[in-house]
Amino acid sequence: MYKRILVGMDGSQTSTHALDEAVRLARLAQATIHAVYVVDKTPIFNYAGYYDPVVLVEALRKDGRTALASAEAACRKAGVACEAELVETERMSEDVAEALQRYAERNSIELAVMGTHGRRGVRRIVLGSVAERFVRFSHCPVLLVRGTKPANSTENEG
Repeated sequence: MYKRILVGMDGSQTSTHALDEAVRLARLAQATIHAVYVVDKTPIFNYAGYYDPVVLVEALRKDGRTALASAEAACRKAGVACEAELVETERMSEDVAEALQRYAERNSIELAVMGTHGRRGVRRIVLGSVAERFVRFSHCPVLLVRGTKPANSTENEG
């Protein structure tokens, strides 16, 4: 059974759903959750505008610390071990998925759990998918968790 489970956190409801699934697995396997938030500095490398990039990076780090604190609290409540880490993209060409891959390889992750927004068509092409890019190059199994019900779902709420 998996003992080291990575969960990519981004502060969204979708990543919270992924964390919930990972916590259920970790509880069964007595595994450790590795909650990881990636600060994507790529736009800052390419931007020469009118804002202070140091202030922007610090705001992103603050968002990450908030998301990770929530993940730690959820794991603590469930009685699951958690290691939370804020990582940053290291070069202009590295994206969030690559930073997560780097973390997974360095920490011998056995399973990655990622939330997916379920975008289709042009929205997926334009916005891309961290989960999709991660799956393509992953060296470990990946569990994708849908953040919301599909639009064509016929299930009743409640």
